[in-house]
Amino acid sequence: MEVFEILLGLLAASVALALVARRLHVPLAVVLVLGGMALALVPGLPTIEFDPQLALVLFLPPLLQASAYRTDWPAFRFNLRPILLLAVGAVLFTAAVVAVTAKMLVPDLPWAAAVALGAIVAPPDAVAATSVLKNFRIPKRIVTVLEGESLLNDASALVLYRFAVTATMAGSISFGEASLTFVAAAVGGTVVGYLVGRAAMWIFARLEDTLLDILVTFLAGFAAYIAAEHLHVSGVLAAVACGLVLGRQQHAAFTAQTRLESGAVWAFVEFVLTALVFILIGLQLRDLLARLENYDPWQLAGLGLAVSAALIASRFVWLFPATWLPRALSPSLRERDPMPPWSHVTVLSWAGMRGVVSLAAALALPAEFPGRDIILFLAFCAILATLVLQGTTLGPLIRRLGVSEPEDEPANPGVTPEAIDARSTATVAAMDAVAEKLDDPEHADVAEDLLRDLRVRAKRVDQARQDAGTGAQREAARRGLRLTAIEAARAKLLAEHKDELDSEAMSALVAELDLEEQQIRVAMGEG
Repeated sequence: MEVFEILLGLLAASVALALVARRLHVPLAVVLVLGGMALALVPGLPTIEFDPQLALVLFLPPLLQASAYRTDWPAFRFNLRPILLLAVGAVLFTAAVVAVTAKMLVPDLPWAAAVALGAIVAPPDAVAATSVLKNFRIPKRIVTVLEGESLLNDASALVLYRFAVTATMAGSISFGEASLTFVAAAVGGTVVGYLVGRAAMWIFARLEDTLLDILVTFLAGFAAYIAAEHLHVSGVLAAVACGLVLGRQQHAAFTAQTRLESGAVWAFVEFVLTALVFILIGLQLRDLLARLENYDPWQLAGLGLAVSAALIASRFVWLFPATWLPRALSPSLRERDPMPPWSHVTVLSWAGMRGVVSLAAALALPAEFPGRDIILFLAFCAILATLVLQGTTLGPLIRRLGVSEPEDEPANPGVTPEAIDARSTATVAAMDAVAEKLDDPEHADVAEDLLRDLRVRAKRVDQARQDAGTGAQREAARRGLRLTAIEAARAKLLAEHKDELDSEAMSALVAELDLEEQQIRVAMGEG
């Protein structure tokens, strides 16, 4: 009962903190962490027992699966080289830099334990970066690279982490064995995730029930992760691969109702899990301080600042050469993928906030692990420093560097030239299908009416193609008027017919208006 009450209290706190973040225009992740720290210092509040293994299983599969589900696969594949340079190269380089820094500052710390600390803090957190970037119209490629990195970097970091922990506890481990483990974990996790995703698609084809479909989407991610972990391969990559399969097949396998309702359900679950993750990070402060009370506070502060500075700087040291050197050495690459502006690389370098994976990995260290408490403290400092410092300054940095889409570009992806062409093609296909029914006496009149509506739609598409700016403005005005009309119709129904119609009929009429409104908002880029 106490656990349930604590959970409800944390959810209530997350609502209040989300409102504070919105009012102060501060990233939600930052406010949640600071709020959790404040709650941890309140006398009399119960201690939160944070099971790291449960945290990894509870939080990672759905959050990673949701990110993979929304991934733009063509863009992901096109940017695979920079994504791998970050997800593998930057993780290994960052872990090495942090390990060397920690070993220099804490000489008694074994090398393998120092590498474990590096692996713990190496992977940036996708949720933290997304919570900041979603408020800005930055180039899509930056978002694609960051999201793609976050899908893969946890796997490489956790494999390195397990290698370091095993080496520390066992005394030694061969480099060849570690390399083989890394490859096997990556390939095995991907295969498990793909197979679970295909199995889920097979189940969807036979369910034909929206609620069951949504439930299976959740179970699939957990099944992929847990199955992979039992097989000692990467559960992270399994959840990612499963999410990619579901995302690629969603339009063929899911009904329109399933896609709409699952979007709302997943958005709710993502918010709840994200809020709990960052509040729980802040709540660990009290236990950490209690275990480190014998250390000199100034020495601890210096260690935390030094490791956090090395962590932040290492990403810059890796990213700029990794971006420029391949293009400088390869004319074909430079021609195919020109050098990005330095401001874009700066934003990518600064968007390195840490989160739940780092904390859970630190807490999962064995109780007898050498230097466990100091590693926990340094990991917490890294999470706090990157979230607060980088999380609060990433937005101003984007504005300062001008890393945003030009104002004359359409904010609505539905009015880009490519989208207009696709809408035209779809409208023509619809007109052809209806025209086939004109010779059928039973459907001729209805088909003619529908064909007339489709011709009007095709005319609007042609107008938008001929004059993108004016066409987009006209379409936006038309949609705004439709929303006003829908609101008036809904108000009229509720005001004058609420008592005349039974609840089922009223619900059906309101649902029609709600779906039409949602259709318009999705077309406007608000859905």
